[in-house]
Amino acid sequence: MKTMKISEAVVRRLPIYLRYLNELRMKDVQTVSSQDLGHKLDLNPAQIRKDLAYFGEFGKKGIGYDVGYLIEKIRQILKLDQYINVALVGAGNLGRALSNYNAYLKDNMKIVAVFDSMPDKIGQQINNLTVKPMSELVETIQANKVRIGIITVPASEAQKVADDFVKSGVEAILNFAPIIIRVPAEIRVHYADFTTELQSLAYYLD
Repeated sequence: MKTMKISEAVVRRLPIYLRYLNELRMKDVQTVSSQDLGHKLDLNPAQIRKDLAYFGEFGKKGIGYDVGYLIEKIRQILKLDQYINVALVGAGNLGRALSNYNAYLKDNMKIVAVFDSMPDKIGQQINNLTVKPMSELVETIQANKVRIGIITVPASEAQKVADDFVKSGVEAILNFAPIIIRVPAEIRVHYADFTTELQSLAYYLD
């Protein structure tokens, strides 16, 4: 893999490529061209070739990409060939939905622990996971070598949860709370804000 800094936009497109490639493999399609990928994904074929070229030469001129090989390489790039344990804080409706989604995941990334501060939620079962109290967060995360944390708590509690995640040693956080959290520079944070997405969609309405 090349050592140049890869933009976030490129990294965010890789899972999109992977999803479609997996669809092709399920249909026993052996090869695919950048033109076919671009047409299906509504992307410029040149952009797809450029994205993939950051990480190596995976295609053959006049033939395209071997679907199985490219799936393997993108999984390696995204580190999906490794077991990545995830912890979630906030066992409300959204947290439960995300935890239940575990059952449908085929990759090596799994939610292995769920936490909440509300006494009535502690001890509940969600997809074979028992909701634990926040007092057990650091110990549980370290024992399970959790690398990613998910925050699905109200905005007023999000920073405290982020601080606990940092203290426990997680390397990245996915934050669903509608607030900017402050973490050390080495911790990667992504935001999933439904309100912001809906408001930006409204701009495009007639």
